[in-house]
Amino acid sequence: MEDYDLELEKVVKEIKKQNAKTVCIQLPDGLKPKATEIASFLEKETKAKVLIWASSCFGSCDVPKLDVDLLVQWGHSKWGKLF
Repeated sequence: MEDYDLELEKVVKEIKKQNAKTVCIQLPDGLKPKATEIASFLEKETKAKVLIWASSCFGSCDVPKLDVDLLVQWGHSKWGKLF
């Protein structure tokens, strides 16, 4: 993941802050090859169960309907501070 700054430490902090037990990560197609690496890192750092959304992702308005404590989305455009 050396090519990208995915701000994983921010994600770890938010997972812990929310005491999330199940987390879904949603990635654009270009980052999907890194999905298992990202999920493994987050699980190791937080002990949360991380699910990978492997279906389509058309941006932040494309929210999967899942029973998870936290959904983390990465995209191409900066949104500003969300949490």
